[in-house]
Amino acid sequence: MRQRLKKWITLLVGWAFLLLGVLGLFLPILQGILFIVIGLLILSTEYIWAHHLLEKAKQRFPVIAHHAHHAREYAHGLAQRWHKSEAHPAAQPGDPRAGDENPRGGPPGS
Repeated sequence: MRQRLKKWITLLVGWAFLLLGVLGLFLPILQGILFIVIGLLILSTEYIWAHHLLEKAKQRFPVIAHHAHHAREYAHGLAQRWHKSEAHPAAQPGDPRAGDENPRGGPPGS
């Protein structure tokens, strides 16, 4: 059930970005190409046609593909760090991770 919900949310977000991108091609306040690329990136996890479009774009624009690859690696690293921080329990008062201790070792406020 959870996997199915995740798939539906992914599809909804991907199509929403794609729709915003198409609107952005006609409206000057939206970045159409950016939203289309984000939508295709999201939809490429579910649709093979979106994956193929991204591959064609990578071949046609290799410099942009290089920057996108580095951005994807950076985002992946951020996501991993975020998931690691969720895995650790919240720091309790008095725990050095809580940040409430004086760096000199005394009680807070001294």
